[in-house]
Amino acid sequence: MSTRRQPKEGAGPGRSALAAAFTSNTKGGAMIMKSVSIFLASGRRASAQSRDPAGSNNGTAAQPTGGSQQAKEHQGAAAGTGRTTISRDNRRILARMDELNGKLNPKMLEMYKRRTHFSKVEVEALCKIYRKLVANASMNSKALAASNPGVIAKAGSSMDGIDRSVFRELLHSTFDIVTEETLMERIFCAWEKGYEGLPIRLEGWLMGLSTFLKGSQAEKTAFCFRVYDLNSDGFITKDEMFALLRNCLIKQPQDEDPDEGVKDLVEIALRKLDMDKDGKISFQDYQEAIAEEPLLLEAFGQCLPSDRATMSFLSTLQA
Repeated sequence: MSTRRQPKEGAGPGRSALAAAFTSNTKGGAMIMKSVSIFLASGRRASAQSRDPAGSNNGTAAQPTGGSQQAKEHQGAAAGTGRTTISRDNRRILARMDELNGKLNPKMLEMYKRRTHFSKVEVEALCKIYRKLVANASMNSKALAASNPGVIAKAGSSMDGIDRSVFRELLHSTFDIVTEETLMERIFCAWEKGYEGLPIRLEGWLMGLSTFLKGSQAEKTAFCFRVYDLNSDGFITKDEMFALLRNCLIKQPQDEDPDEGVKDLVEIALRKLDMDKDGKISFQDYQEAIAEEPLLLEAFGQCLPSDRATMSFLSTLQA
């Protein structure tokens, strides 16, 4: 396997983060370069055909004038189609490379502006933060491999997106979310719908933050429900409520049986949130209850940032 040169320490933070992120994606880079090579080879073949319209190499007899003209027109059309296809495929590859590295072309920038609650300036700033976080994931992976020779870092893992460790540190240090391990893991898994438990991609990063920081009540309700639905079956059951509340409560030394207190809280939660009284909370139950009493949104533990943390973070995007 060929090795890539690492960025010099003196290069700027943006360039070194991008270089570190691109270098770590060995598998993805190999696939991209292979595709580019195929497209370039196809372009050379199409170009060679267009320079030899009569097909008269290697002593082959020339075609009649009428047939030669038709051949020229046919080959010219084919070459044009080939170039269009190559150009389109190359653009896709370059766009994918930019997305992996947190860079957006103007069209993608406009698309994410429309799909999120962010301005163009905010989207660009969030992409820069994404590149730094992915670079941090790459450095963490390399540091882990260096300190633990028996541990082999997954190739290209940092290029896949933001991993658990970086994401949890972000929640703690930036958004003042101090919660126990189970809920932190659930926030990570629920962040990007359809990619539960996988590293967060650029699109998931932007869409998730849009809900997290500027989402409507309906968007935040859907997000919190996904967090609390531990097994993703569409219901928050008594067992799930018990697990969430038990982990969130601080045990007091004088409590003889703290689990009894948790069971009482589960019953109170059911009375407030189980609108159809079937012994579990569906998404419809949860929506109706939150519409009546918004303070119940984070009934089973904090999974959204405080207003102060939100305003502080958003202000940095304008700098």
